[in-house]
Amino acid sequence: MAPAVKRRVVLSLLVPLALGACGTAATPAPTATVSANAVAEIQAGSQFNDTDVMFLQMLAYHQKQGLEMTATAASRSKNPQLKTLAEAVQATEKDELSMMQAWLTQWGKPTTADTAASLHADHGGLPATGPAEIKALKTVSAATFDTAFLNLFLAHQHNAIEMAHLETADGSNPEAKAFADRVRESRQGEVQQMLKLMNS
Repeated sequence: MAPAVKRRVVLSLLVPLALGACGTAATPAPTATVSANAVAEIQAGSQFNDTDVMFLQMLAYHQKQGLEMTATAASRSKNPQLKTLAEAVQATEKDELSMMQAWLTQWGKPTTADTAASLHADHGGLPATGPAEIKALKTVSAATFDTAFLNLFLAHQHNAIEMAHLETADGSNPEAKAFADRVRESRQGEVQQMLKLMNS
């Protein structure tokens, strides 16, 4: 298989991880093993601009927060569907995070975002979810945990969709732009799943 085709195939596999296991509590959460091995082979091209770098750095920062939140949901939620969703998101975002860090390293760029607020004012700021909100998930009562998590994670994933829109509009790296499209589709699917859980 040609490298370009392989990249498209592997990237297309990233979306269903977060969506396919959400419909029923009986469906096991997907494992990250296959996609992790495949993601390691994805290489971004050498053409990139500041938007591509900023998108990957900020989304990596964002996904580290998401991994912390979903780990809490996987251990604290009593709703099997929510636990499955959290585990599926974890599988996907761990792979994506490794891929983004590899691309940034390939470009000779830091894998972490500078958290100075002044540097991010022109593109909406850093991810809105703060350490205090994430910490609160670990101590909120069991009876209110699911609602608290869904409210926080809905806003969190909306933020990822906004980042993806910015990359699609202003980025120049083809692989990063294609990845942004998949991030947008994946997170929109997750948002729909969470809205259903909130109304069930």
